[in-house]
Amino acid sequence: RHEVLNAKQHEREAAIVAEAGRRGAVTVATNMAGRGTDIMLGGNSEFRAVAELKKRGLDPHETPDEYEAAWDEALAKAESDVAAEHEEVTELGGLYVLGTERHESRRIDNQLRGRSGRQGDPGESRFYLSLNDDLMRLFNAGLVDRFMQTAGMEDDVPIESKMVTNSIQKAQGAVEAQNYEIRKNVLKYDDVMNRQRQVIYDERRAVLEGEDLHEQLRLFVNDVVGSYVDAATAEGFAADWDLEKLWDAMRQVFPVSLTIDEVEDMAGGRQAITAELLREQLMSDAHHAYDQREETLGPETMREVERRVVLSVLDRKWREHLYEMDYLQEGIGLRAMAQRDPLIEYQREGFQLFEAMMEAIKEESVSHLFSVEVQMPEAPVAVGATPMSVGDLVGGLAAAEVPDDDATGAASVDEPAGTNGSRAFGAGVKVSGVDLDTDGQRSGGLRYTAPGEDGRAVETGGQQTVERKADRRGKKVKRKRR
Repeated sequence: RHEVLNAKQHEREAAIVAEAGRRGAVTVATNMAGRGTDIMLGGNSEFRAVAELKKRGLDPHETPDEYEAAWDEALAKAESDVAAEHEEVTELGGLYVLGTERHESRRIDNQLRGRSGRQGDPGESRFYLSLNDDLMRLFNAGLVDRFMQTAGMEDDVPIESKMVTNSIQKAQGAVEAQNYEIRKNVLKYDDVMNRQRQVIYDERRAVLEGEDLHEQLRLFVNDVVGSYVDAATAEGFAADWDLEKLWDAMRQVFPVSLTIDEVEDMAGGRQAITAELLREQLMSDAHHAYDQREETLGPETMREVERRVVLSVLDRKWREHLYEMDYLQEGIGLRAMAQRDPLIEYQREGFQLFEAMMEAIKEESVSHLFSVEVQMPEAPVAVGATPMSVGDLVGGLAAAEVPDDDATGAASVDEPAGTNGSRAFGAGVKVSGVDLDTDGQRSGGLRYTAPGEDGRAVETGGQQTVERKADRRGKKVKRKRR
Protein backbone atom coordinates (compact mmCIF):
# COMPACT_ATOMS: atom_id res chain seq x y z
CA ARG A 1 0.00 0.00 0.00
CA HIS A 2 1.29 3.44 -0.88
CA GLU A 3 0.22 7.06 -0.54
CA VAL A 4 0.49 9.76 -3.21
CA LEU A 5 1.60 13.19 -2.01
CA ASN A 6 0.51 15.75 -4.59
CA ALA A 7 -1.36 19.04 -4.75
CA LYS A 8 -4.78 17.37 -4.92
CA GLN A 9 -5.01 16.14 -1.32
CA HIS A 10 -4.68 19.21 0.87
CA GLU A 11 -6.71 17.75 3.73
CA ARG A 12 -4.76 14.46 3.88
CA GLU A 13 -1.29 15.88 3.27
CA ALA A 14 -0.51 16.28 6.97
CA ALA A 15 -1.71 12.73 7.68
CA ILE A 16 0.38 11.30 4.82
CA VAL A 17 3.53 13.08 6.03
CA ALA A 18 2.90 12.01 9.65
CA GLU A 19 2.71 8.34 8.63
CA ALA A 20 5.54 8.45 6.05
CA GLY A 21 8.18 7.34 8.61
CA ARG A 22 6.41 4.15 9.73
CA ARG A 23 7.61 0.67 8.85
CA GLY A 24 6.62 -0.40 5.34
CA ALA A 25 5.17 3.03 4.43
CA VAL A 26 5.65 3.99 0.77
CA THR A 27 5.05 7.63 -0.17
CA VAL A 28 5.12 8.75 -3.79
CA ALA A 29 5.65 12.52 -4.09
CA THR A 30 5.66 14.68 -7.20
CA ASN A 31 7.74 17.37 -5.51
CA MET A 32 9.22 17.42 -2.02
CA ALA A 33 10.54 20.99 -2.07
CA GLY A 34 9.49 22.49 1.26
CA ARG A 35 7.37 19.45 2.19
CA GLY A 36 7.91 16.49 4.46
CA THR A 37 10.30 18.28 6.80
CA ASP A 38 8.66 16.65 9.84
CA ILE A 39 8.90 12.99 8.72
CA MET A 40 9.87 11.03 11.86
CA LEU A 41 10.87 7.38 11.96
CA GLY A 42 8.16 5.34 13.63
CA GLY A 43 5.48 7.95 13.01
CA ASN A 44 4.12 10.99 14.81
CA SER A 45 2.92 10.37 18.37
CA GLU A 46 0.58 13.39 18.51
CA PHE A 47 -1.09 12.40 15.25
CA ARG A 48 -1.64 8.88 16.58
CA ALA A 49 -3.15 10.22 19.80
CA VAL A 50 -5.54 12.48 17.86
CA ALA A 51 -6.55 9.58 15.60
CA GLU A 52 -7.17 7.33 18.60
CA LEU A 53 -9.42 9.86 20.33
CA LYS A 54 -11.28 10.42 17.09
CA LYS A 55 -12.04 6.70 16.92
CA ARG A 56 -13.55 6.92 20.41
CA GLY A 57 -15.87 9.69 19.22
CA LEU A 58 -14.18 12.47 21.18
CA ASP A 59 -13.88 15.94 19.63
CA PRO A 60 -11.97 18.91 21.11
CA HIS A 61 -14.80 21.30 20.19
CA GLU A 62 -17.91 19.23 20.88
CA THR A 63 -16.66 17.33 23.97
CA PRO A 64 -13.76 19.42 25.30
CA ASP A 65 -13.84 18.09 28.88
CA GLU A 66 -13.80 14.40 27.95
CA TYR A 67 -11.20 15.08 25.25
CA GLU A 68 -8.84 16.82 27.67
CA ALA A 69 -9.27 14.09 30.29
CA ALA A 70 -8.38 11.32 27.82
CA TRP A 71 -5.57 13.20 26.06
CA ASP A 72 -2.71 12.43 28.46
CA GLU A 73 -3.42 8.71 28.46
CA ALA A 74 -3.75 8.52 24.66
CA LEU A 75 -0.56 10.55 24.12
CA ALA A 76 1.46 8.40 26.52
CA LYS A 77 0.35 5.21 24.77
CA ALA A 78 1.11 6.72 21.33
CA GLU A 79 4.59 7.80 22.42
CA SER A 80 5.30 4.28 23.69
CA ASP A 81 4.19 2.71 20.40
CA VAL A 82 6.17 5.23 18.32
CA ALA A 83 9.33 4.64 20.37
CA ALA A 84 9.11 0.89 19.81
CA GLU A 85 8.49 1.28 16.09
CA HIS A 86 11.30 3.86 15.86
CA GLU A 87 13.81 1.30 17.12
CA GLU A 88 12.51 -1.25 14.64
CA VAL A 89 12.74 1.12 11.65
CA THR A 90 16.20 2.27 12.74
CA GLU A 91 17.50 -1.31 12.75
CA LEU A 92 16.16 -1.77 9.19
CA GLY A 93 18.16 1.24 7.91
CA GLY A 94 15.83 4.17 8.34
CA LEU A 95 14.18 6.19 5.58
CA TYR A 96 15.12 5.37 1.99
CA VAL A 97 14.76 8.18 -0.57
CA LEU A 98 14.63 7.20 -4.24
CA GLY A 99 14.78 10.03 -6.79
CA THR A 100 13.75 9.43 -10.40
CA GLU A 101 15.07 12.69 -11.86
CA ARG A 102 17.57 15.41 -11.02
CA HIS A 103 16.19 18.91 -10.69
CA GLU A 104 17.73 21.89 -12.44
CA SER A 105 18.57 23.31 -9.02
CA ARG A 106 20.88 21.37 -6.72
CA ARG A 107 19.14 22.92 -3.74
CA ILE A 108 15.94 20.97 -4.50
CA ASP A 109 17.88 17.69 -4.75
CA ASN A 110 19.62 18.41 -1.47
CA GLN A 111 16.26 19.03 0.19
CA LEU A 112 15.07 15.63 -1.01
CA ARG A 113 18.21 13.95 0.30
CA GLY A 114 17.74 15.73 3.61
CA ARG A 115 14.47 13.91 4.25
CA SER A 116 16.60 10.86 5.13
CA GLY A 117 19.15 10.98 7.94
CA ARG A 118 17.03 13.51 9.82
CA GLN A 119 18.44 14.58 13.22
CA GLY A 120 20.93 11.74 13.39
CA ASP A 121 18.56 9.02 12.18
CA PRO A 122 19.96 6.53 9.66
CA GLY A 123 18.87 6.76 6.04
CA GLU A 124 19.94 6.47 2.42
CA SER A 125 19.21 8.31 -0.83
CA ARG A 126 19.76 7.29 -4.44
CA PHE A 127 18.91 8.88 -7.78
CA TYR A 128 18.12 7.16 -11.07
CA LEU A 129 18.43 9.22 -14.24
CA SER A 130 17.52 8.63 -17.85
CA LEU A 131 19.46 9.86 -20.86
CA ASN A 132 16.15 11.28 -22.10
CA ASP A 133 15.77 13.62 -19.12
CA ASP A 134 15.76 17.34 -19.89
CA LEU A 135 18.90 17.94 -17.88
CA MET A 136 20.81 15.18 -19.70
CA ARG A 137 19.66 16.28 -23.15
CA LEU A 138 21.15 19.70 -22.60
CA PHE A 139 24.64 18.24 -22.37
CA ASN A 140 25.03 15.86 -25.30
CA ALA A 141 23.36 12.77 -23.88
CA GLY A 142 23.21 11.37 -27.43
CA LEU A 143 26.97 10.90 -27.38
CA VAL A 144 26.70 8.70 -24.28
CA ASP A 145 23.87 6.74 -25.90
CA ARG A 146 25.96 6.04 -29.00
CA PHE A 147 28.90 4.99 -26.82
CA MET A 148 26.70 2.47 -24.98
CA GLN A 149 25.41 1.04 -28.25
CA THR A 150 28.94 0.75 -29.63
CA ALA A 151 30.13 -0.99 -26.49
CA GLY A 152 27.21 -3.40 -26.68
CA MET A 153 25.84 -2.50 -23.27
CA GLU A 154 22.28 -3.53 -22.46
CA ASP A 155 19.60 -0.96 -21.65
CA ASP A 156 19.14 -2.28 -18.12
CA VAL A 157 22.82 -1.94 -17.24
CA PRO A 158 23.28 1.13 -15.02
CA ILE A 159 26.16 3.55 -15.45
CA GLU A 160 27.68 4.25 -12.07
CA SER A 161 30.72 6.49 -11.96
CA LYS A 162 32.03 9.42 -9.96
CA MET A 163 32.72 11.14 -13.27
CA VAL A 164 29.04 10.91 -14.23
CA THR A 165 27.99 12.39 -10.89
CA ASN A 166 30.42 15.29 -11.26
CA SER A 167 29.26 15.93 -14.82
CA ILE A 168 25.64 16.10 -13.66
CA GLN A 169 26.56 18.55 -10.92
CA LYS A 170 28.39 20.74 -13.42
CA ALA A 171 25.36 20.65 -15.69
CA GLN A 172 23.14 21.72 -12.81
CA GLY A 173 25.54 24.54 -11.98
CA ALA A 174 25.45 25.78 -15.58
CA VAL A 175 21.63 25.76 -15.60
CA GLU A 176 21.53 27.58 -12.26
CA ALA A 177 23.88 30.25 -13.60
CA GLN A 178 21.74 30.69 -16.69
CA ASN A 179 18.56 31.03 -14.63
CA TYR A 180 20.31 33.50 -12.33
CA GLU A 181 21.23 35.71 -15.29
CA ILE A 182 17.63 35.59 -16.49
CA ARG A 183 16.33 36.65 -13.07
CA LYS A 184 18.93 39.39 -12.80
CA ASN A 185 17.97 40.74 -16.22
CA VAL A 186 14.28 40.71 -15.27
CA LEU A 187 15.15 42.59 -12.08
CA LYS A 188 16.77 45.36 -14.12
CA TYR A 189 13.54 45.82 -16.04
CA ASP A 190 11.56 45.76 -12.79
CA ASP A 191 13.77 48.52 -11.36
CA VAL A 192 12.54 50.86 -14.09
CA MET A 193 8.92 50.24 -13.13
CA ASN A 194 9.75 50.40 -9.43
CA ARG A 195 11.13 53.94 -9.69
CA GLN A 196 8.03 55.06 -11.57
CA ARG A 197 5.80 53.27 -9.07
CA GLN A 198 7.41 55.09 -6.15
CA VAL A 199 6.69 58.49 -7.73
CA ILE A 200 3.04 57.64 -8.43
CA TYR A 201 2.45 56.08 -5.01
CA ASP A 202 3.94 59.11 -3.24
CA GLU A 203 1.55 61.39 -5.12
CA ARG A 204 -1.39 59.10 -4.46
CA ARG A 205 -0.58 58.79 -0.76
CA ALA A 206 -0.50 62.57 -0.43
CA VAL A 207 -4.00 62.78 -1.94
CA LEU A 208 -5.36 60.01 0.29
CA GLU A 209 -3.94 61.65 3.41
CA GLY A 210 -5.91 64.81 2.63
CA GLU A 211 -3.05 67.07 1.59
CA ASP A 212 -4.11 70.47 0.23
CA LEU A 213 -3.74 70.33 -3.56
CA HIS A 214 -4.69 73.95 -4.21
CA GLU A 215 -1.19 75.18 -5.08
CA GLN A 216 -0.36 72.01 -6.98
CA LEU A 217 -3.48 72.40 -9.16
CA ARG A 218 -2.48 75.98 -9.93
CA LEU A 219 0.89 74.71 -11.10
CA PHE A 220 -0.96 72.16 -13.21
CA VAL A 221 -2.87 75.03 -14.82
CA ASN A 222 0.39 76.85 -15.61
CA ASP A 223 1.96 73.73 -17.11
CA VAL A 224 -1.07 72.90 -19.26
CA VAL A 225 -1.47 76.44 -20.59
CA GLY A 226 2.27 76.71 -21.18
CA SER A 227 2.42 73.47 -23.14
CA TYR A 228 -0.51 74.53 -25.35
CA VAL A 229 1.08 77.92 -26.07
CA ASP A 230 4.49 76.39 -26.78
CA ALA A 231 2.95 73.93 -29.25
CA ALA A 232 1.03 76.70 -31.05
CA THR A 233 3.98 79.13 -31.27
CA ALA A 234 6.80 76.68 -31.95
CA GLU A 235 7.22 77.57 -35.63
CA GLY A 236 6.97 80.71 -37.73
CA PHE A 237 6.26 84.30 -36.82
CA ALA A 238 3.30 85.76 -34.96
CA ALA A 239 1.39 86.27 -38.20
CA ASP A 240 1.71 82.55 -38.97
CA TRP A 241 0.37 81.36 -35.61
CA ASP A 242 -3.11 79.84 -35.66
CA LEU A 243 -4.50 81.62 -32.60
CA GLU A 244 -8.06 80.55 -33.37
CA LYS A 245 -7.01 76.91 -33.09
CA LEU A 246 -5.18 77.67 -29.85
CA TRP A 247 -8.30 79.33 -28.40
CA ASP A 248 -10.46 76.36 -29.41
CA ALA A 249 -8.05 74.02 -27.63
CA MET A 250 -8.00 76.22 -24.54
CA ARG A 251 -11.79 76.22 -24.35
CA GLN A 252 -11.65 72.43 -23.98
CA VAL A 253 -9.60 72.95 -20.81
CA PHE A 254 -11.22 75.95 -19.10
CA PRO A 255 -13.84 78.63 -19.89
CA VAL A 256 -11.76 81.25 -21.69
CA SER A 257 -13.03 84.81 -21.24
CA LEU A 258 -10.05 86.44 -22.92
CA THR A 259 -10.40 87.17 -26.65
CA ILE A 260 -7.82 87.31 -29.42
CA ASP A 261 -8.70 90.95 -30.11
CA GLU A 262 -7.89 91.87 -26.53
CA VAL A 263 -4.48 90.24 -26.83
CA GLU A 264 -3.83 92.08 -30.09
CA ASP A 265 -4.73 95.39 -28.43
CA MET A 266 -2.34 94.66 -25.58
CA ALA A 267 0.50 93.88 -27.97
CA GLY A 268 -0.26 96.72 -30.39
CA GLY A 269 -1.09 94.49 -33.33
CA ARG A 270 -1.00 90.83 -34.32
CA GLN A 271 2.59 91.05 -35.52
CA ALA A 272 3.74 92.19 -32.09
CA ILE A 273 2.21 89.27 -30.19
CA THR A 274 4.81 87.14 -28.41
CA ALA A 275 4.60 83.66 -26.93
CA GLU A 276 5.41 85.11 -23.52
CA LEU A 277 2.47 87.52 -23.75
CA LEU A 278 0.10 84.71 -24.75
CA ARG A 279 1.33 82.52 -21.94
CA GLU A 280 1.02 85.28 -19.36
CA GLN A 281 -2.48 86.40 -20.38
CA LEU A 282 -3.92 82.90 -20.76
CA MET A 283 -2.49 81.85 -17.40
CA SER A 284 -4.00 84.92 -15.78
CA ASP A 285 -7.37 84.17 -17.39
CA ALA A 286 -7.20 80.52 -16.26
CA HIS A 287 -6.41 81.50 -12.67
CA HIS A 288 -9.29 83.97 -12.73
CA ALA A 289 -11.65 81.20 -13.88
CA TYR A 290 -10.21 78.95 -11.15
CA ASP A 291 -10.92 81.59 -8.50
CA GLN A 292 -14.46 82.02 -9.78
CA ARG A 293 -14.96 78.26 -9.65
CA GLU A 294 -13.78 78.17 -6.04
CA GLU A 295 -15.96 81.14 -5.10
CA THR A 296 -18.99 79.41 -6.57
CA LEU A 297 -18.42 76.05 -4.89
CA GLY A 298 -16.87 77.23 -1.66
CA PRO A 299 -13.35 76.48 -0.38
CA GLU A 300 -14.19 73.22 1.41
CA THR A 301 -16.11 71.76 -1.52
CA MET A 302 -13.39 72.87 -3.93
CA ARG A 303 -10.68 71.12 -1.90
CA GLU A 304 -12.71 67.90 -1.87
CA VAL A 305 -13.37 68.11 -5.61
CA GLU A 306 -9.66 68.67 -6.26
CA ARG A 307 -8.67 65.57 -4.32
CA ARG A 308 -11.32 63.37 -5.93
CA VAL A 309 -10.55 64.53 -9.46
CA VAL A 310 -6.79 64.10 -9.11
CA LEU A 311 -7.15 60.67 -7.47
CA SER A 312 -9.51 59.37 -10.16
CA VAL A 313 -7.41 60.63 -13.08
CA LEU A 314 -4.19 59.42 -11.47
CA ASP A 315 -5.49 55.88 -10.95
CA ARG A 316 -6.89 55.56 -14.46
CA LYS A 317 -3.79 56.93 -16.18
CA TRP A 318 -1.50 54.72 -14.10
CA ARG A 319 -3.45 51.61 -15.11
CA GLU A 320 -3.18 52.57 -18.77
CA HIS A 321 0.54 53.24 -18.33
CA LEU A 322 1.12 49.77 -16.88
CA TYR A 323 -0.43 48.19 -19.98
CA GLU A 324 1.75 50.33 -22.24
CA MET A 325 4.89 49.35 -20.34
CA ASP A 326 3.99 45.67 -20.69
CA TYR A 327 3.57 46.08 -24.44
CA LEU A 328 6.91 47.87 -24.62
CA GLN A 329 8.72 45.12 -22.71
CA GLU A 330 7.27 42.38 -24.92
CA GLY A 331 8.89 43.70 -28.09
CA ILE A 332 11.91 45.58 -26.80
CA GLY A 333 14.14 42.52 -27.19
CA LEU A 334 14.06 42.96 -30.97
CA ARG A 335 16.20 46.09 -30.58
CA ALA A 336 19.18 43.77 -30.11
CA MET A 337 18.99 42.96 -33.83
CA ALA A 338 19.82 46.63 -34.49
CA GLN A 339 22.88 46.39 -32.22
CA ARG A 340 21.15 48.27 -29.41
CA ASP A 341 20.91 47.30 -25.76
CA PRO A 342 17.25 46.39 -25.09
CA LEU A 343 17.55 47.47 -21.46
CA ILE A 344 18.81 50.95 -22.36
CA GLU A 345 16.06 51.31 -24.95
CA TYR A 346 13.47 50.17 -22.42
CA GLN A 347 14.68 52.70 -19.87
CA ARG A 348 14.68 55.55 -22.41
CA GLU A 349 11.26 54.85 -23.93
CA GLY A 350 9.77 53.98 -20.55
CA PHE A 351 10.81 57.40 -19.26
CA GLN A 352 9.22 59.05 -22.29
CA LEU A 353 5.96 57.19 -21.67
CA PHE A 354 6.08 58.19 -18.01
CA GLU A 355 6.54 61.87 -18.88
CA ALA A 356 3.64 61.69 -21.34
CA MET A 357 1.47 60.11 -18.64
CA MET A 358 2.30 62.87 -16.15
CA GLU A 359 1.41 65.55 -18.70
CA ALA A 360 -1.87 63.77 -19.46
CA ILE A 361 -2.66 63.64 -15.73
CA LYS A 362 -2.17 67.39 -15.45
CA GLU A 363 -4.30 68.19 -18.50
CA GLU A 364 -7.20 65.89 -17.62
CA SER A 365 -7.19 66.96 -13.97
CA VAL A 366 -7.46 70.63 -14.94
CA SER A 367 -10.11 70.07 -17.62
CA HIS A 368 -12.24 67.85 -15.36
CA LEU A 369 -11.93 70.34 -12.53
CA PHE A 370 -13.49 73.06 -14.68
CA SER A 371 -16.08 70.93 -16.47
CA VAL A 372 -17.32 68.64 -13.71
CA GLU A 373 -20.84 69.35 -12.49
CA VAL A 374 -21.27 69.75 -8.74
CA GLN A 375 -24.77 69.41 -7.31
CA MET A 376 -25.43 70.62 -3.80
CA PRO A 377 -28.12 68.82 -1.72
CA GLU A 378 -31.63 70.21 -2.01
CA ALA A 379 -32.90 72.00 1.06
CA PRO A 380 -36.01 70.44 2.63
CA VAL A 381 -39.26 72.31 2.04
CA ALA A 382 -40.55 73.94 5.22
CA VAL A 383 -43.98 72.56 6.14
CA GLY A 384 -46.33 73.15 9.02
CA ALA A 385 -46.56 71.01 12.10
CA THR A 386 -50.06 69.76 11.21
CA PRO A 387 -50.05 65.95 11.44
CA MET A 388 -50.82 64.10 8.21
CA SER A 389 -53.18 61.17 8.18
CA VAL A 390 -52.64 57.97 6.26
CA GLY A 391 -55.52 58.87 3.94
CA ASP A 392 -53.93 62.21 3.05
CA LEU A 393 -50.66 60.46 2.30
CA VAL A 394 -52.30 57.85 0.07
CA GLY A 395 -54.31 60.55 -1.69
CA GLY A 396 -51.17 62.53 -2.40
CA LEU A 397 -49.42 59.51 -3.84
CA ALA A 398 -52.40 58.70 -6.06
CA ALA A 399 -52.28 62.17 -7.62
CA ALA A 400 -49.35 61.19 -9.88
CA GLU A 401 -50.15 59.63 -13.25
CA VAL A 402 -48.09 57.59 -15.68
CA PRO A 403 -46.48 60.09 -18.12
CA ASP A 404 -47.98 60.31 -21.62
CA ASP A 405 -45.91 60.69 -24.77
CA ASP A 406 -47.47 64.09 -25.53
CA ALA A 407 -47.20 65.43 -22.00
CA THR A 408 -46.41 69.11 -21.89
CA GLY A 409 -46.09 69.71 -18.18
CA ALA A 410 -42.76 68.63 -16.63
CA ALA A 411 -41.20 68.53 -13.23
CA SER A 412 -37.64 68.06 -11.96
CA VAL A 413 -36.50 64.48 -11.34
CA ASP A 414 -33.03 63.93 -9.85
CA GLU A 415 -31.06 60.73 -9.78
CA PRO A 416 -29.90 59.53 -6.39
CA ALA A 417 -26.28 60.07 -5.48
CA GLY A 418 -23.97 57.21 -6.38
CA THR A 419 -25.57 56.27 -9.71
CA ASN A 420 -23.65 56.01 -12.96
CA GLY A 421 -22.57 59.38 -14.22
CA SER A 422 -22.37 60.97 -10.77
CA ARG A 423 -19.92 60.95 -7.89
CA ALA A 424 -20.72 61.64 -4.25
CA PHE A 425 -18.09 64.01 -2.81
CA GLY A 426 -17.93 64.46 0.92
CA ALA A 427 -21.12 65.04 2.85
CA GLY A 428 -24.02 66.16 0.71
CA VAL A 429 -22.05 67.15 -2.41
CA LYS A 430 -22.73 65.33 -5.68
CA VAL A 431 -20.58 65.73 -8.77
CA SER A 432 -21.94 64.61 -12.11
CA GLY A 433 -21.83 65.44 -15.78
CA VAL A 434 -18.33 64.02 -16.37
CA ASP A 435 -17.40 60.39 -15.76
CA LEU A 436 -14.04 60.65 -14.06
CA ASP A 437 -13.16 56.99 -14.67
CA THR A 438 -13.67 56.91 -18.41
CA ASP A 439 -13.01 59.18 -21.33
CA GLY A 440 -16.32 60.78 -22.11
CA GLN A 441 -17.75 63.95 -23.57
CA ARG A 442 -17.06 66.95 -21.40
CA SER A 443 -19.86 69.25 -20.38
CA GLY A 444 -20.27 72.24 -22.61
CA GLY A 445 -20.61 74.66 -19.68
CA LEU A 446 -20.64 74.95 -15.93
CA ARG A 447 -23.91 73.95 -14.26
CA TYR A 448 -24.62 74.02 -10.56
CA THR A 449 -27.87 72.61 -9.19
CA ALA A 450 -29.30 74.19 -6.03
CA PRO A 451 -32.78 74.50 -4.46
CA GLY A 452 -34.96 77.39 -5.59
CA GLU A 453 -37.28 79.53 -3.53
CA ASP A 454 -40.11 77.02 -3.86
CA GLY A 455 -37.87 74.05 -3.03
CA ARG A 456 -37.63 72.81 -6.64
CA ALA A 457 -34.30 72.05 -8.30
CA VAL A 458 -32.87 75.03 -10.19
CA GLU A 459 -29.71 75.05 -12.32
CA THR A 460 -27.51 78.12 -12.59
CA GLY A 461 -25.10 78.41 -15.47
CA GLY A 462 -22.91 81.52 -15.30
CA GLN A 463 -25.33 84.46 -15.01
CA GLN A 464 -28.32 82.57 -16.40
CA THR A 465 -30.85 80.69 -14.28
CA VAL A 466 -32.85 77.95 -15.97
CA GLU A 467 -35.55 75.82 -14.34
CA ARG A 468 -35.02 72.15 -15.07
CA LYS A 469 -37.74 70.69 -17.27
CA ALA A 470 -36.65 67.08 -17.38
CA ASP A 471 -34.09 64.72 -15.91
CA ARG A 472 -31.04 63.27 -17.73
CA ARG A 473 -32.98 60.32 -19.06
CA GLY A 474 -35.36 62.62 -20.93
CA LYS A 475 -38.33 61.47 -18.83
CA LYS A 476 -41.17 63.85 -18.08
CA VAL A 477 -43.64 63.58 -15.25
CA LYS A 478 -47.16 64.86 -15.60
CA ARG A 479 -48.95 65.96 -12.45
CA LYS A 480 -52.65 66.57 -11.94
CA ARG A 481 -53.78 70.05 -11.16
CA ARG A 482 -55.98 70.36 -8.12
